[in-house]
Amino acid sequence: MKKKVFALVLSLVMLCTTVLALTGCGSSGGDADKGVVNVYNWGEYIDEDLLDEFTAQTGITVHYATFSDNESLYSILSSGSADYDVIIPSDYMISRMIAEDMLEELDFDNIPNYENIDEAYRGLEFDPDNRYSVAYTWGTVGIIYNTTMLDYVPDSWSVLWDEGLSGQILMFDNSRDAIGIALKYLGYSQNTTDPAQITEAVDLLIQQKPLVQSYVMDQIFDKLEGGEAAVGPYYAGDAITMIDENPDLAFAVPKEGTNLFVDAMCIPKGASNKANAEAFINFMCQPEVMAQNLDYIGYYCPSSAARELLDDELKNSPIAYPDEALLANTDTFINLPQETLDLYDSEWVRLMTS
Repeated sequence: MKKKVFALVLSLVMLCTTVLALTGCGSSGGDADKGVVNVYNWGEYIDEDLLDEFTAQTGITVHYATFSDNESLYSILSSGSADYDVIIPSDYMISRMIAEDMLEELDFDNIPNYENIDEAYRGLEFDPDNRYSVAYTWGTVGIIYNTTMLDYVPDSWSVLWDEGLSGQILMFDNSRDAIGIALKYLGYSQNTTDPAQITEAVDLLIQQKPLVQSYVMDQIFDKLEGGEAAVGPYYAGDAITMIDENPDLAFAVPKEGTNLFVDAMCIPKGASNKANAEAFINFMCQPEVMAQNLDYIGYYCPSSAARELLDDELKNSPIAYPDEALLANTDTFINLPQETLDLYDSEWVRLMTS
């Protein structure tokens, strides 16, 4: 939503209410060097004003970088080629990282603001003992489309195979989301481990490929906001941001059902600045901070206290807060067996090289 007035008011409030209580509202905590925290997040997924706010409150400098999808995040971390302190993966990837001993257990004594996270977002399936993660947002996947280029509401994934839109279709550039859409369109579970169903889904994506303008992640913002394409699947919160920038855009959830995802803050195993990472997570759990962040990025808020502070337009948005009937027709990705992950990898290569 990018409501700058809202952000300014909350920033002034937060300067006076930091849990770390540095020196009071009249002085800057940034004068004291408390080290760094290296944060690795999705693109377009935080109000970056909050990074400066965190430094002002704590004296900890934020080094911020972005990834495009869960698989890229996993590849970077598993290769040992980067040192991050806070990461924000999705449900199924958190489960995989826990299984592979890639995450640190959190010291919740350092995260007292965790009390602001609703019970509904604790102890979730991917972290049932509530040891490794703190909910950041959740949302759904749907179809973002340009109402000046489509004369109907695309209520089915079939729109992504519409030959009349050849060259105007965008598609996810990651295997789990793209194959998941094809599985849903075929009537299968997005968590299937049946090799025949997964292969059939990729066959369908190969049929789609000549119609696709581009496989995208964050590039979808420029392409849809700028009218360079007619339709593409993406995340609900980002749809709100894009519609803000281009009111010709709209969002629809297909009748076949979709993915419901949960993203959460975690600390990678061996993080160099674990205490600073927990301080950052604690900061992001302040209701005023969560509200400013969620007002900016448009996603669902896992805190009732924070939701009360949201902009009314977002608070009442059916995109950000869908009804129970829609939610009943969703799957949440789970971690898949290694042989299925290997099949995903080889089938994705088959699609990309076809």
